[in-house]
Amino acid sequence: MPKPELTKKYKKTFAHSYTLGPFPTFELLRKAPNKAVCVYLHERFNDREKLEQLCAGHGVSCRYAPRVLETLSSKSACFAAAAFWKYSSSLSVKNPHIVLVNPSDMGNLGTILRTALSFGIHDIALIEPCADLFNPKTVRASMGALFSLRVELFESFSAYLRAFGHSRDIFPFMLEGAAVLSPEGCPVSDKYALVFGNEATGLPPEFLQYGKSLLIAQSNEVDSLNLSISVAIGAYIFTQKNVPLKEDAL
Repeated sequence: MPKPELTKKYKKTFAHSYTLGPFPTFELLRKAPNKAVCVYLHERFNDREKLEQLCAGHGVSCRYAPRVLETLSSKSACFAAAAFWKYSSSLSVKNPHIVLVNPSDMGNLGTILRTALSFGIHDIALIEPCADLFNPKTVRASMGALFSLRVELFESFSAYLRAFGHSRDIFPFMLEGAAVLSPEGCPVSDKYALVFGNEATGLPPEFLQYGKSLLIAQSNEVDSLNLSISVAIGAYIFTQKNVPLKEDAL
């Protein structure tokens, strides 16, 4: 039986979190089974035998617990979930990075994690304060991509630069960027960091001093692009021009 606290609605102070839904639960068991503690199933879940086999193969407790599922996901029907321990990871020195400065929306953060993985970028730096990486909303929005990535938190952008600034080209994405990003004019770089600001305010002007600032051209009929869309555009163009290393993936 799982400990009682492993069946309570998520709080940031917990040492554990939850995958809510079958897909992120499968991804947890496939990519990070050593972090899984317990899986909860609903009798109406169609792929329960497949999930039970995965749990048995990794020695993870699995039980039918519809009431626990209702508690963990009170706003929507949930047929499978897992409790897992939170963990830390360190960025690769070899690979490109996406750096998110003070992202505040958990849905955006999860979407960005999924987007980064889809383009082969496995290393994400989060500059605090930021959205809760392990909140179930973030995990769910990532569709389990979180478990295939290295995500490291830094107390400031200066702390990130001290750790990695000497080893890569820095590209802040700003409305005042010095150059317009395009497929033809995308910079060529062995190792790069794509830096994006907060959803509401973007990057402050002082980021113009770091590396080569870039602008994503847009119509003047909108104020700015959504953060996750901006990251998707930047990551797509850069990975088309600069193929990420594959040997250092998780």
